Amino acid sequence: MSIKFYNTLTRKKEEFKPINEKEIKMYSCGPTVYYFAHIGNLRAYLFMDNLRRVFKYNGYNLKHVMNITDVGHLVSDSDEGEDKMIKAAKRENKNPFEIAQFYMDAFLADIDKLNIDRPEIIAKATEHIDVMEEYVKKIIENGYTYQTEDTIYFDTSKLDKYGVLSNRNIEDQKAGARVEFDKNKKNISDFALWIKAPQNHIMKWDSFFGKSYPGWHLECSAMGCKYLGEQFDIHTGGVDHIPIHHENEIAQSKGYSGKIPANYWMHVEFLQINGGKMSKSLNNLYTLKDLEEKGYEPLVYRMFNFTSSYRAQINFTFEAMEAAKVALNRLREGYLKHSEGNEEISDEEIKNYEKRFLDAINDDLNMPVAMSIVWEIVRNPKKSKKLKELLLKFDEVLGLDLKKYKKEENILPDDVIKLVNDRNEARLNKNWAESDRIRDVLIEKGYTVKDSKTGTIVEK
Repeated sequence: MSIKFYNTLTRKKEEFKPINEKEIKMYSCGPTVYYFAHIGNLRAYLFMDNLRRVFKYNGYNLKHVMNITDVGHLVSDSDEGEDKMIKAAKRENKNPFEIAQFYMDAFLADIDKLNIDRPEIIAKATEHIDVMEEYVKKIIENGYTYQTEDTIYFDTSKLDKYGVLSNRNIEDQKAGARVEFDKNKKNISDFALWIKAPQNHIMKWDSFFGKSYPGWHLECSAMGCKYLGEQFDIHTGGVDHIPIHHENEIAQSKGYSGKIPANYWMHVEFLQINGGKMSKSLNNLYTLKDLEEKGYEPLVYRMFNFTSSYRAQINFTFEAMEAAKVALNRLREGYLKHSEGNEEISDEEIKNYEKRFLDAINDDLNMPVAMSIVWEIVRNPKKSKKLKELLLKFDEVLGLDLKKYKKEENILPDDVIKLVNDRNEARLNKNWAESDRIRDVLIEKGYTVKDSKTGTIVEK
């Protein structure tokens, strides 16, 4: 079965052809662990997980690396400002290694709550300083660098072309630059590979360049090469990585081996909040914990992301989250109804569902279409254990943990039971105004109210 992906490198959708049919090698840019991940960050890892699950559904094995940035990422991606880890250490009056461990643990807890399958290799930058140092030495040996008093820069003018991923024109960038050109750089697109640490710099290591630390872009190239080789299948990240971080990864890899490291580059679009950007100033940087405190379990956010292609911006609103919450509950209820059914479904109907679902997920992870097929199964008037098993099979891609779902016992508090009895009595006496008043009270308390011949049915 062919799989098609949009490849940022070629700017078109194309058939995926792995280097090795038995194992897909993939690299994903991981978090900079200086603060809690917000839901926009987490969208990238839901996309990463979706891609993993589609490969596994198609029968592939995976060797997948994700980095943890715990050194070197400056406030600006363009070698400007303070290291994010050091800034966080000052903010919380801790050392950077304590900061990194705390926020890495928080990040991993978040992705576990979202049922994100962890990559086979999670690599911390600070545990690979020696790997990065050897990588830099090779780039120097190959003639792609120049050195100032405190920095080793990558010389992008030595490449056949810089900007192959974003298709940027560096000359245009020079003419329209809104930042002062760094006088230490030969070219505006040059970037730091290795930086000599000032005496008061907290994170530094002994190296061929004295007490120093790596540039941020270096870790992904060096660790990708170590674990996956000079060329591998897929590199993933957010669209914000395209113009600088991923361009610099490609530049470094060309300087090291003469090769672009990945054959396919896949990028997930931004999450918007109420039609605009997330920002601290607007107070709309929501974390997973924020959603939980508002009554949304993490899998509701996972469900919400299936309403859009990963290549399209998605607009987060609490109305949309409420719709996703209702949808997840309906899917679970539909799954339970099929698990209790015994009606006959033909093998031909099952195969038709399977083919259409596979066609959708293999067409550049078209989850909205895949979900439309899931809803057809849920709404099928025939309730069948075959359809229940089919939903479980599709859930290998959806990751909504349907297998673990069991209907909760409807145990009502005493005050709610009293309201239900009062409402039943009001209905018996045809006191419709009182019946409506009590219904509204129950709804305000968070219960659904349904009327039947036997009285009021109330559920949380």
